[in-house]
Amino acid sequence: MLRAVRCLCCVCILSPLAASPLRFSGQASAWAIGSNGTDWLGQGGIRYLPALALGGKTGFGLDVSANGWFEGRTDFHDSLSIGLKVKPYRALVRYARPRFEARLGLQKISFGSATLLRPLMWFDRIDPRDPLSLTDGVYALLGRYFLQNNTNFWAWGLLDNSVTKGLELFPTEEWKPELGGRVQLPVPRGEVAASYHYRRAELSSRGVEPIMWTASEHRFGLDGKWDVGVGLWFECAASHLSDPDLSVFFWQRALTLGSDYTLGIGRGLSILAEHMFISLADPVVVWPVSNVQLSALSLSYPLGLVDNLRMLVYYDWRNKGLYRYLSWQRTLDNWIFNVAAFWNPVHPAGLAGTSATGSAAGRGLMVTVVFNH
Repeated sequence: MLRAVRCLCCVCILSPLAASPLRFSGQASAWAIGSNGTDWLGQGGIRYLPALALGGKTGFGLDVSANGWFEGRTDFHDSLSIGLKVKPYRALVRYARPRFEARLGLQKISFGSATLLRPLMWFDRIDPRDPLSLTDGVYALLGRYFLQNNTNFWAWGLLDNSVTKGLELFPTEEWKPELGGRVQLPVPRGEVAASYHYRRAELSSRGVEPIMWTASEHRFGLDGKWDVGVGLWFECAASHLSDPDLSVFFWQRALTLGSDYTLGIGRGLSILAEHMFISLADPVVVWPVSNVQLSALSLSYPLGLVDNLRMLVYYDWRNKGLYRYLSWQRTLDNWIFNVAAFWNPVHPAGLAGTSATGSAAGRGLMVTVVFNH
């Protein structure tokens, strides 16, 4: 009976798509990194993301894409490692009307007001220094409804996402559903939003004999953004893990304050700054009381119609770590050329070291070439 219902659902979804044109696109890229941390390190590779799409802007649609790459790494002495991997990148069925959208499958879910330091990075791991803006998706059912005044409502359910995602410290219990939603409202000169998410997390104590157990996690988020001559925003999130039977309580809190402005210098110098406070606290066994502060500054200047110069600086106040990133990018019709120099601590740590250049130790250079078709 269940198999028959599944087949009927597939027929109902795919039948309207049969007459739709099949669109094929893709993104091919190659990169090379040379860095000098504790030792010289070279790495490079090629990547291809093919994508198939059926359907239009309204009605049923289907989007499928894969992420395949080949990479190598060497220390220029006696160490050489190579790897090849292919995995699904996006695979979803969608249904859209003028004010409603629903998506089912492997997809990207991203929201919030912050740009560089994001407490609401719950389901993605987009790094602003990544010229490809790559992030793994989550298996989810997402629905969104939009009113005429730009008020919008989100609701989602996740399943089979046992690997940590976003800012999670602990994985989700296998095959346990996750549920949540978001409400976004317009306000004078801006917008505010509230978000919520629930899941069952797998925790472990630390010591000679670690103990495994599961606990309920409730996440709450608030964010807002205003344009008052300068851009102003805030984004905050609180995550509460609890297990009353084991008397385990764990709080994770984060707050980001940010602002941006474009100066009338030359073609326009854009400045964006954010500061993030993070607090981790547990009185029992999971995590010691810990407070982290991160600052980020972004400067962007267009050199012409196709060239852009950008600088990103992160500072980890707790670990005294300074992360510097400078890039030049040329964007043509189908091509992107990106050359970036970075200067990171010898031992990168924390949220500032999450991308290929952010996690690279010491000083180095990265060249990326992208072709979209």
